[in-house]
Amino acid sequence: MDPKSIKNDEEGERLRNEALAIVSHELSTPLAAIKGYVTAMLLEEVSWPEEKRRQFLQLIAEEVDNLQTMISEILDTTRIEAGLLEIELQPLRLSRLAQEVIDEMQQRVMAHRFMLDFSSDFPLVDADPRRIKQVFRNILDNAVKYSPDGGLIVIRGVVRARDVVISIADQGVGISPEDMIPLFDKYFRGRSSYGRSIPGTGLGLPVSREIIEAHNGRIWAESDVGEGTTLHFSLPRHGPSTLEDQDVAHTQ
Repeated sequence: MDPKSIKNDEEGERLRNEALAIVSHELSTPLAAIKGYVTAMLLEEVSWPEEKRRQFLQLIAEEVDNLQTMISEILDTTRIEAGLLEIELQPLRLSRLAQEVIDEMQQRVMAHRFMLDFSSDFPLVDADPRRIKQVFRNILDNAVKYSPDGGLIVIRGVVRARDVVISIADQGVGISPEDMIPLFDKYFRGRSSYGRSIPGTGLGLPVSREIIEAHNGRIWAESDVGEGTTLHFSLPRHGPSTLEDQDVAHTQ
């Protein structure tokens, strides 16, 4: 066998093993946390004040959300690799979709601020609302993870001749040039300004890229270390229509 092929096979096997270890660890972490909280609450000799019980239940709910997100990313990656990613296009109002995701996040993220910047006549796009909502969640989740408490995250829409561009900018730690290259690679995870790993499977951005490209769009990033990061993605416009003269078929 060609030595180069052997080396590539060995590198591929190494990456798969590393990916398996990462995913196993990330799935185990929320499960261990959930078990710990539940075990503590079940201790008969402990009488929990109502406020403490509510706090523990909120923490359990957050860990369940984290676990659900990671499982969804793994399943979506499997579907993509099998060529089974389904896209159902319909006229879509992106500003409303973005607001829905922000409303969801603000129920569990209290320390960050969000701002929408869309013109009143922002055009419709032809897109799958469930999948584009997933892209918003993935990017906003990253923005929160890498931003300081109190940081502002801005979601802005820009209209071009044939498409629109959505930009999501944070005030986080930024991305180093060496991390920009593998940013959309499967299982890649950046590091915080304190040198610790950020939790997650490293599948959110790769899945988002596949979703956007399936819509004939593009996704890319701009960043400077210490200056925050902006993720952009483009989607084709829905003809000449605008929000003022079209009914929007929108699903939650």
